[in-house]
Amino acid sequence: MIDFNNAMKRLRAVNGYLGSAVLNYSGETLYIDNENTGTDIPYSASIFNDAYRMVSESSLDVGFSEASSIEAKTLDGHVFLINSAGQLGDDNFAKINVFAIFRDDGNVALAKMVMDKAAKSMSEELGKM
Repeated sequence: MIDFNNAMKRLRAVNGYLGSAVLNYSGETLYIDNENTGTDIPYSASIFNDAYRMVSESSLDVGFSEASSIEAKTLDGHVFLINSAGQLGDDNFAKINVFAIFRDDGNVALAKMVMDKAAKSMSEELGKM
């Protein structure tokens, strides 16, 4: 089984990090970290997962590939969901989504890179099971 705590360790260390979740494609929570916020992260992550699926469907309808991520930037923070299959395009691994929230002064660029790398790594590991 995947050690999600270890897989998400680098993301938790990024400046501005507040919380995260790892979801399977249907939106079920596989990992949750909501220690730094009073937010119901599993609920928020599931809502974002539904939004991601709608955006991906619309993207496919216009002839583009599936979306690789979605982001909401607010006055006081950022919310991201990155799909592990966004750039791989192969179906021989488990598709997962990594959801995270950051303060507005957080290192957003680094967070996106770390999330993408973690999503791909966990996805490939799940695919081997």
